[in-house]
Amino acid sequence: MAETASFLVSSNPSPTLPQNITTIRTIAESPGLTSIPSAYTFTPTSHDQVVSETQVSLPVIDYSLLTSGTPHQRSKIVHDLGKACQDWGFFLMINHGVPESLVRSMIDGCRGFFDLPEEEKEEYRGNHVLDPIRCGTSFNASVEKVFFWKDFLKILSHPVFHSPSKPAGFSETSLEYSKRAREVARELLKGISESLGLEPNYVEKALNWEQGLQVIAANFYPPCPQPELAMGMPPHSDHGLLTFLIHNGISGLQVQHKGKWVNINGIPNSILVNIGDHLEILSNGKYRSVLHRAMVNNKATRISIAIAHGPSLDTVVSPAPELLEIEKKAAAYIGIKYKEYLEIHQSNKLDGKCNLDRLRI
Repeated sequence: MAETASFLVSSNPSPTLPQNITTIRTIAESPGLTSIPSAYTFTPTSHDQVVSETQVSLPVIDYSLLTSGTPHQRSKIVHDLGKACQDWGFFLMINHGVPESLVRSMIDGCRGFFDLPEEEKEEYRGNHVLDPIRCGTSFNASVEKVFFWKDFLKILSHPVFHSPSKPAGFSETSLEYSKRAREVARELLKGISESLGLEPNYVEKALNWEQGLQVIAANFYPPCPQPELAMGMPPHSDHGLLTFLIHNGISGLQVQHKGKWVNINGIPNSILVNIGDHLEILSNGKYRSVLHRAMVNNKATRISIAIAHGPSLDTVVSPAPELLEIEKKAAAYIGIKYKEYLEIHQSNKLDGKCNLDRLRI
């Protein structure tokens, strides 16, 4: 079962957004703001243990050795990749070939979108998880007991690419970034397949990668006057196979490791990678999606951009039969169509691994 979240919701059973407020940015920039509205207040608990990033460090995977290393180097990096997936569920990827200038342009483009006047973003205020372009605040205000200190932009970038028309150049940048990220994800999944004892193209073929869903999710976390009471995103795992994360250099991500929260700060030109719920299902729990959360601060705006890679919407994801045979184990999860999982995810509040827990046998 998922770990208990380290923040409890306030006693308000069904908060509503303050009148005429459509973004957290509007609240954060209110003149003289010294405390946050009660609808955004989480109550900390005594179980909130944090380990400094100086005490533990994420595994580092050199992507170039996976694609162009010697056979010995590639064999070792496949082993290291599997160990990172099994021990952490997160790793930093270096030498990935995605230009630093493209990453900067992507972050600048997302900042430009969040800087647009509210009326220009209004056409993208969707409600469904599969809306091609959707922006909003918090996560799912219709079911949440406490709202999150963030605004978001979500774009479906594959199998059909979409993008807002503004700011200028953002569509071209996000298309290029999504293509490059997808190429890298394909090679990583080959290495992960091999680390499981499967054929390199197993995941790609079994989950219909060519029609796989790719989602760009940009998050905007403005300064908060009471960061100890607010939450950018609560503990959760990601749907899909792999998620890549870049950000504007402001820290805030924490990952749960061995029952404690670890502050995660990247290294220059790296991409943070984590495995999702559907890779956990496929691997029959050998590789687990890991709880992580976004904290806020009272000094600087944090912008993070996640790009999630998943199966095709019509693919039923279940434990790989070949892996069950190799390891002589019974299936630990029931199969589910990816689209159905996303719709379940959309209809519930963001809460640990509750959606994946429903599939455990």
